[in-house]
Amino acid sequence: MARSSEPRTIELLAPAKDLAIGKAAILHGADAVYIGAPAFGARASAGVSVEDIGELVRFARLYRAKVYVALNTILYDEELTEAERLCHELYRVGVDALIVQDMALSRLDLPPIALHASTQCDIRTAEKVHLFESLGYEQVVLARELSLPEIRSIADQTSVALEAFVHGALCVSLSGQCYLSEAVTGRSANRGACAQLCRLPYTMIDADGRIIRSEQHLLSLKDLNRSAELESMLEAGISSFKIEGRLKGISYVKNVTAHYRRLLDELLSRYPDRYRRASRGRSALAFHPAPEKSFNRGFTDLLLSGKRDASTLITPESNKSRGAHIGRVSTVDRDRIGIHLQTDNSNGPTALSNGDGLYLIHPDGSMSGTRVNVVLPDGRLQVDNPVGIAKGTEVFRNYDIRFEKALSQEQSAVRLLPVSLTLSDCPSGFTLTIESEGYPSATAMIEAAHEPANRFDEEQLRKNLSKLGGTPLEATSVSIRMSGNYFIPLSLIGQLRRRAVEVFVTAASALPERNEEQTAPRRTPKPPTPSEDGRRSLSFLSNVANREAEAFYREMGYTSIQPAFERKHVRSAPLMFSKHCLRYHLGYCPVFQREVSPYREPYYLLRDETRLRLEFDCKHCQMLVYLDDVG
Repeated sequence: MARSSEPRTIELLAPAKDLAIGKAAILHGADAVYIGAPAFGARASAGVSVEDIGELVRFARLYRAKVYVALNTILYDEELTEAERLCHELYRVGVDALIVQDMALSRLDLPPIALHASTQCDIRTAEKVHLFESLGYEQVVLARELSLPEIRSIADQTSVALEAFVHGALCVSLSGQCYLSEAVTGRSANRGACAQLCRLPYTMIDADGRIIRSEQHLLSLKDLNRSAELESMLEAGISSFKIEGRLKGISYVKNVTAHYRRLLDELLSRYPDRYRRASRGRSALAFHPAPEKSFNRGFTDLLLSGKRDASTLITPESNKSRGAHIGRVSTVDRDRIGIHLQTDNSNGPTALSNGDGLYLIHPDGSMSGTRVNVVLPDGRLQVDNPVGIAKGTEVFRNYDIRFEKALSQEQSAVRLLPVSLTLSDCPSGFTLTIESEGYPSATAMIEAAHEPANRFDEEQLRKNLSKLGGTPLEATSVSIRMSGNYFIPLSLIGQLRRRAVEVFVTAASALPERNEEQTAPRRTPKPPTPSEDGRRSLSFLSNVANREAEAFYREMGYTSIQPAFERKHVRSAPLMFSKHCLRYHLGYCPVFQREVSPYREPYYLLRDETRLRLEFDCKHCQMLVYLDDVG
């Protein structure tokens, strides 16, 4: 990455399922929001109308936050015209960038809108980043599986803004390289309709039919949480920190966004000469962010450190939300239990409430859930479904009813822009000017007589001018610049303040003018390096599903191009490529663990009529998943 003397702009990028969640993400500290287009998004059930997206753009503009729209499925020929039209509509309403996967978009007649490379592009090398740089992309998201040294190496060789996930659900397969759902159910992950077969329990057997594990969630990864690694990621070259969750509810987005905002703000304040925030405005919270209190399957940093641990990637016994560990069962009396509660470091001793949800890990390793019906005066709990609860059971709270109520409040956060106010007199009355760095100044005037004040209280005047409650502004300074000590009724001060605020917010929220007839310049990428046999060929893994994507790659010099798996199922092809390795999880990795397995390969995963075969690519340290007899 080319080093600059200017601080690097750092962005917190939050998800939004709809307009309300998008606004909440911004109020809780997001510098940018990504949201689904009405069609062609990799979360088909999270599409949003163009009108709502336009409203979100105008809301975001006040804080100089950005709105990115996910248009990141692979496209079929009959969809290209509609996709092109949609891109123009999104540009017209002010969208800052499109997040895309299909290379056909590099050949369509697009408006001059910024393009970002989606996680579906599976970007793991500097060479692939260079491809998107050559096409004029302004930001690329790196594969989740990359380690810090790999990220740093890519950053050192490239100059485009690098984005990386820091929190949320994880796909077990490399993004954009999972075809299991399409092969089994006809629902394509690359078309936004993944059936999430990886979240189901499977029985694992060996080649002789011996059961290795029974009915376990062997492909369901824990959730990502890189809270402790933000500084390392900044140093490695990441500029955009992305939270997963376009299907998540509003309380999740509020909580997780606020959490990472606090962490990033602390880092940005520590290194002001190296980094600067991408948007404006301070988020004031009515709750203490705690990501462990929102839905999660347990946390992992994936492979960011480059080190493997057999226990860190999955919780095979369950894929349910675990929540925060709160203690251990100390007494049991029918449906009444006592819990030895641990201390919550952020809020003092843990306090339970009627309606809290509990996740239990029993002494035998089994898991179950229950709900607190009543917190009794002696501190014990009357619970639902007490069967199997024994002394020593580990207790997690996966639903904190008081925390959720705090998040459900409309004013769980307010975001305030710092402004300076200046009161002046003019020939026909008085003016109030509002200014803030990076915004156009706004002035309002009110007609009034210049009556001398019997007692001029400048401090009281400043106090009344600075009353900006209920607005998105906070006064950091108030100046009085009048030619005399005039009497101004408080009612006029209120009117003048309201008018000035309205003028400022309207001007600050205005979108820059755009030329709808202008189109994005075409760029021809650098041809690829031939393969060892001299051919330039692409397999189905390049997800070429339409004529324009095929033409794009032929322009690059590829002569043999397989169609996307969705267009033609490939017999005996690997359907998942995963850095999660079940042989390693069991302790039988021949590279790192060297313990000899008592089971004969190949291994299989069974569920109903589905039979998956596992292969292990030790050279690339990954597990491949095949569907037996796929047609």
